[in-house]
Amino acid sequence: MKLDKDGSETGHAMKSYNQEPEQCWECYSCVKICPQNAIECRHYADVVPLGGSVQPLRGTDSIMWTIKFRNGNMKRFKFPIRTTAEGSIDPYAGKPEADMAKIEEVGFFNHNEQNGYRAGDPSELICK
Repeated sequence: MKLDKDGSETGHAMKSYNQEPEQCWECYSCVKICPQNAIECRHYADVVPLGGSVQPLRGTDSIMWTIKFRNGNMKRFKFPIRTTAEGSIDPYAGKPEADMAKIEEVGFFNHNEQNGYRAGDPSELICK
């Protein structure tokens, strides 16, 4: 995404646009995460016909979608996005402290969780 600061490229100052549309997966992650609502996109025609728009507003615990129809009507839908308080998750809870002397060993961090799977063998790879 690229921000058009003066509006010279999109006609809308301080709005973003996709400078590489062929790389876009249309997942709208960039639209949802933008804190300034600078990214606006035209969604699929079956959801929003031409002339309409959909704009998300993300909070710390919810996301609100504002849908503007061609006739000017507007609807808002609010959905929770978290089940825990922001910043409260400890991703390393229950994991042992890292022993940096063993970092080169196979299965260094997750060897207890491999559930019977063995480490990969590079000689088994198919190389062309």
